[in-house]
Amino acid sequence: MTPLATFPKSNKGMRNSSNEVNISVSDGSHAVEYIGRSQLRNMTIETNLRGRVNNTQLPLKRGLLPLFEAVQNSIHAIDEVDLSTGQGRIIVEIVRGGQATLVLEGDSHKPGPDSLPDITGFRIKDNGVGFTDRHMTSFETLDSDLKADIGGRGVGRLLWLKAFDGAAIESTYADDGGEKRVRNFTFTAAEGVTSDEPTKADSDSHSGTVVYLHDFDPKYRDAARKTAEAIANSLFEHCMWYFVRDGGVPTIVINDGGESINLDEVYQAHMHSSANTESILIKGHSFELTHIKLHSTIIRPHFIGWCASNRLVNEESITGKIPGLYGKLGNGNDSFIYACYVTSKYLDDRVRPERTGFVIEKSDSGGLFGQTEIAQDELTSNVLRSAGTYLEKYLETNRQAGLERVHDFVATKQPRYRPILARIPEEELTVDPEISDKELDVILHRHKYEVEKQLLSDGHEIMRPGDNETSEDYRQRMRDYLNLAEDLKKSDLAEYVTHRKVILDLLRVAIQRDKDGNYAREELIHELIMPMKEESNSVEFERSNLWLVNERLTFHDFLASDKALTSMPITDSKEKKRPDILSLNVYDESILLSEGKGLPLASIVIVEIKRPMRNDAGAGEERDPIEQTLGYLRKIRGGEMTTKSGRPIPDALDVPGFCYIICDITPSMKVRCELRGLTITSDHMGYFGYNPALKAYIEVISFDQLLTGATERNRAFFDRLGLPTN
Repeated sequence: MTPLATFPKSNKGMRNSSNEVNISVSDGSHAVEYIGRSQLRNMTIETNLRGRVNNTQLPLKRGLLPLFEAVQNSIHAIDEVDLSTGQGRIIVEIVRGGQATLVLEGDSHKPGPDSLPDITGFRIKDNGVGFTDRHMTSFETLDSDLKADIGGRGVGRLLWLKAFDGAAIESTYADDGGEKRVRNFTFTAAEGVTSDEPTKADSDSHSGTVVYLHDFDPKYRDAARKTAEAIANSLFEHCMWYFVRDGGVPTIVINDGGESINLDEVYQAHMHSSANTESILIKGHSFELTHIKLHSTIIRPHFIGWCASNRLVNEESITGKIPGLYGKLGNGNDSFIYACYVTSKYLDDRVRPERTGFVIEKSDSGGLFGQTEIAQDELTSNVLRSAGTYLEKYLETNRQAGLERVHDFVATKQPRYRPILARIPEEELTVDPEISDKELDVILHRHKYEVEKQLLSDGHEIMRPGDNETSEDYRQRMRDYLNLAEDLKKSDLAEYVTHRKVILDLLRVAIQRDKDGNYAREELIHELIMPMKEESNSVEFERSNLWLVNERLTFHDFLASDKALTSMPITDSKEKKRPDILSLNVYDESILLSEGKGLPLASIVIVEIKRPMRNDAGAGEERDPIEQTLGYLRKIRGGEMTTKSGRPIPDALDVPGFCYIICDITPSMKVRCELRGLTITSDHMGYFGYNPALKAYIEVISFDQLLTGATERNRAFFDRLGLPTN
């Protein structure tokens, strides 16, 4: 054993009376003694296997990794034997108990839920070299370097004990004299390795090993794949590197009762074409890239497989990380999913002991080792660059489709982004052609925010010319800034116009019958026009859509929606809502406005909304919406009218009233309009008139007329933005 450090020359340390130094270091089975000019009492460093297992990391979702490690050990054991091509063989038997567990759709390609007995363990049988004395010594030595040159870290078997209660091994091998022997032993966290003396095997016996991983920990078992098909696919994906490496892979078969799956068949089903390899150099370190195309029947994202010494360590999805790398590449039967396996001595030297990740900095922080050490971000970007070059001819089609998706979305649904499109790099506008409107809106909004943030930052500096800046440079910087500000203002205006288009679309849907033949209640339409239970000081401008009725209603001195008359500051009327109106139609409350700050130019506007296609209008305020609005008008005028700030409004009885009734012109409503002497509009979708006694203008607007009128008033804006109005 090579000492890790020399003993210090000072006299500090542990001493006995003879002043001699004696340090003993043990790995549990061997001890080496270092003797200096003084002798100390013996010191022993031992390994606690159970503690080491507890400190070993294995995520729940990777509960099958111990199985994969055992299969990879079998691959290495077969590689050590001089077998003809195709003679190596590994059999994986799934061992199940008696209790059934539910298998959900997605664990296999079988439709619907099913049940299978719980997996209790796995038997892995190979015809490799077997546990020779050399391999047995290595197995008994944690952190053994026997297989360091092929990626062995000497800790893989700890993962067995992390997810299983233990392992039982039976192995046939040839000793140094060529005689065949059989070795049986068990491996548990409690007792470590318990081994019998090897016995002589029959002379015609073949070398090989059977590893039985038993008593699958329920927490790992429940999180693992359940079916033979799903386990075979997972094993293939983990060992895919061996299938594409030079020299190939032994035959691997999964047995589950009467079901048998050969991974060669899985390989044929998955692989689109043969692999391509290339080498790239990063800061003097060489990395081998293996480009693979997998059949598009595989439901998974494009990925990079990071490997250490020919073993897969982890995978990283790269969908969307290369412009155009979305969904399936290619067309029809020729479509595929892309994978890239990366190997390098640089990765071999930095893999974690459990092979679940790498000890590599996420990003380059500079410093002393910045010229030689490679950060993960830098490594990934170099691999992505090479992958993009390899896939170039396939990505171009996706890039064009993605750009078309963005421009079509902006042109027809969100023109507010049009002014900033030219300021977004084209590669950042290359989105998945199948992206949803919601996801695309989020992406474009994020870009708009970045442009606005840049505008704000530039605004703080624009008035201060740089020390070495010429007048022409400063003028150009000012022009660029103003152009950007103008684009954003156009975007804000477009956003507001688009909002109006959305409200009209919602109204169009709200006035139609649903699948059950029913019409929406009036409160839904009420909320579209103006939020209920609100007053003007509590409603944001964007939440009010009074422009649907009349653009002038957007501007007011006071506004109340679905509020009692007695609570309004514009009148001292003690009247509350009439019980019959409240009880019959709780949401038939009016929207009341006192328009104009200049006295005596005040006016009162009342808007009454009824359910679409309501056909029960009759005499009296309870049933006649026209009489209902006029009744509200009388009650408001009956009190002392003031502005919301308390200034009196003289001649309250002469304050003009505007009564809007939003309802469909059903037969009963048509009768009420005619009895009031109202005039039908030229389009026959509404009525209008004037009541001189109450000094009130009355307009009955059907929902179709409301929708058509608001659309026509905004059509010029919609056309300018390219928004459809049909």
